[in-house]
Amino acid sequence: MKILSCNTPGEFEYREGVMPVLYEGKAIVKIKRIGICGTDLHAFEGTQPYFSYPRILGHELAGEVVEIGANEEITKGDLVTVIPYFNCGTCVACRNGKPNCCQKISVFGVHEDGGMQEYVSLPIASLVKKEGLSLEQLALAEPFAIGAHGVCRAGVKPGQFVLVIGAGPIGLGVMEFARIAGATVIAMDINEKRLEFCKSEWNIPHLVKAGASAYEVIQEITDGDFCDVVIDATGSLAAINSGFQYIAHGGSYILVGLQKGEIAISHPEFHKREATLMSSRNATREDFDQVLEAMASGKLSVEKYITHKVKFDQVKNDFQSWLNPETGVIKAVVEM
Repeated sequence: MKILSCNTPGEFEYREGVMPVLYEGKAIVKIKRIGICGTDLHAFEGTQPYFSYPRILGHELAGEVVEIGANEEITKGDLVTVIPYFNCGTCVACRNGKPNCCQKISVFGVHEDGGMQEYVSLPIASLVKKEGLSLEQLALAEPFAIGAHGVCRAGVKPGQFVLVIGAGPIGLGVMEFARIAGATVIAMDINEKRLEFCKSEWNIPHLVKAGASAYEVIQEITDGDFCDVVIDATGSLAAINSGFQYIAHGGSYILVGLQKGEIAISHPEFHKREATLMSSRNATREDFDQVLEAMASGKLSVEKYITHKVKFDQVKNDFQSWLNPETGVIKAVVEM
């Protein structure tokens, strides 16, 4: 069984592994597709918070169940996606219906070895299936679920202006579910190619290049009201700090991106708006169900989201290039 391990920042190694053993409550899944996300890229370059090495990356997954005990919902041969956030079930967050921020959470491919291997053992409770979806759709359920969760946290309503800072994979997912919720979406990024992608492929009505003139542009778009909801999907400290100025009075700011440092705000400016600041972490099963239903109904298309496809044995050679925005990568998918 072949495994790809990130031994240290910037270093991948293929090696042989041992086939997982089936235990009660678990299933053996043959991995078929792996989506590459910002967490994987940051781990490779050594900038991902809460990370240790060596680590087998990969948490955006689609696979086939090849071994499983008695179960009413998932059976051998099913194609599934994976909710990669393993929770304890007993802490205060879990007891209050928020397993996505469990105090003892272990994220597959982040806190423990993930899916860049041919076969994995996974809790049956973390598997989700939806008949009629492709392997690519199933693999991309997780990043879209993060976007759906952020929009849910914000309570986005029809007609609101929603500014999404960051037009990468997670930001695009946020934009899609803000659109589905009926909002008018504004996309902001420093990369003009990504903004053009938002326009040409996703029909985002308003594009703003981050920089000195962004404030005036957003002021004009919103007729001086600014944005009911601002959502950061960059994880950039500079972007997060600058985002506060775009919140409308009575508006909300949701941090989907994660930053190691400390954010800074002007308390008077924040206070006079009676603004709401909140974080959005991971996603829930309800978010996954919403995403899969949106895919099945045709509300959400993933084909234009995938810009690069590679075979598993090419990942070591190609991964470095995906750190460079000039390659035009939005979402790379690995075929096993």
